Amino acid sequence: MNEQEWLAEKFEAHRSHLQGVAYRMLGSLSEAEDAVQECWLRLSRSDTSEVENLGGWLTTVVSRLCLDMLRVRKSRREDAIDVQTPETLAGQADGSDPEQEALLADAVGLALLIVLGKLSPAERITFVLHDIFAMPFSDIAPIVGKSETAARQLASRARRRVQGSESVPDGDLAHQRELVDAFLAAARRGDFDTLVATLDPDVVVRDDRQAGSIRVTRGARALASQISGRIQASQPALVNGSAGILAAPRGKLLYVLQVTIKHGKIVEIDLISDPARIDQLDLAVWND
Repeated sequence: MNEQEWLAEKFEAHRSHLQGVAYRMLGSLSEAEDAVQECWLRLSRSDTSEVENLGGWLTTVVSRLCLDMLRVRKSRREDAIDVQTPETLAGQADGSDPEQEALLADAVGLALLIVLGKLSPAERITFVLHDIFAMPFSDIAPIVGKSETAARQLASRARRRVQGSESVPDGDLAHQRELVDAFLAAARRGDFDTLVATLDPDVVVRDDRQAGSIRVTRGARALASQISGRIQASQPALVNGSAGILAAPRGKLLYVLQVTIKHGKIVEIDLISDPARIDQLDLAVWND
């Protein structure tokens, strides 16, 4: 076995890990694969005779590649939110995203991916490497071009944004979660009566997907008939510190449901798909 074949074998042993790192940083399977392939090209052209920890070396290289890609994405003001305009709350996936990406997104956690997308490139890289892959800050600092202390601060700031800040008492938030879970479960099962029971009879839904206007739906039965049996790619999340829902078929965020709850019923739902409006929301993963 020559040196190139030996390197290829070692690289393949780390490929799954590298892809997991890159996907969490980039939120795109195709971009993650590009970063991993570029990592291999750099390895094949490098002198690794003095590299003691090949896995660490590869993780550093792919992290720097991802950081560069995130910075380019930000400088071009690219929007990673794929906004579509389906006719109902359930939405329709366009089928353009590979099944593998959907499965990977589900494994990572859609809410986490979406919230990570709101972090700065350096915050995202630092959070992923430290909080998800347990890399020490002494190794992360050179990757993001910061001191170790600054890297710690980046991770702390990212962690606060990911976890969110609870603006309501714990008990109230727990009851909100129970109601949102019941709403989603009934919608997925097509359990019309249970779905209606989670809603105030005069519930109001405001949908911003009509260009230049807000579509308003009123009434529990009208809303339930729209979504019963059709919400399959949604999950609870914290939206501005309260219970809400993210809709992300095949791992691409379509819209956010900001839910208002009073007296144990959902009384208002704001469907927000406009990227500029979504960017103003404080989204966070739910700590189960």
